[in-house]
Amino acid sequence: MPPFSPLLVVAVALVDADGRVLLQQRPPGKAMADLWEFPGGKVEPGETPEAALVRELEEELGIETHASCLAPATFASEPLGDRHLLLLLYVCRKWKGMPEARHATALKWFKPAQMYALDMPPADLPLIGLIEALL
Repeated sequence: MPPFSPLLVVAVALVDADGRVLLQQRPPGKAMADLWEFPGGKVEPGETPEAALVRELEEELGIETHASCLAPATFASEPLGDRHLLLLLYVCRKWKGMPEARHATALKWFKPAQMYALDMPPADLPLIGLIEALL
């Protein structure tokens, strides 16, 4: 068996007052370009998952939140080339600022039932049902 090289990634289902979830569209030229995904990113060495997500939300969307506002929801485990993706998904209902697409092609709010029809990365797809059940 080849050595296991995990890639730890955090993501968030930002939920608005209408029960919609914010997704971002991956930009051209990146892996999985044009797919819709939950905002987030890689956990850097020495970072907790929650600290990484707070950082990523500020970098990617220009919003502020705190670790105490992040509720762990579920995870996904997916082969990713020579690595193995471990995606930790959190739910957040409280943040400051208006999300803006700083590194994405577009941002859009979706009801969970609408997400099934979207082109999303393989690791994100199994998370939709849980988000739908939670909301």
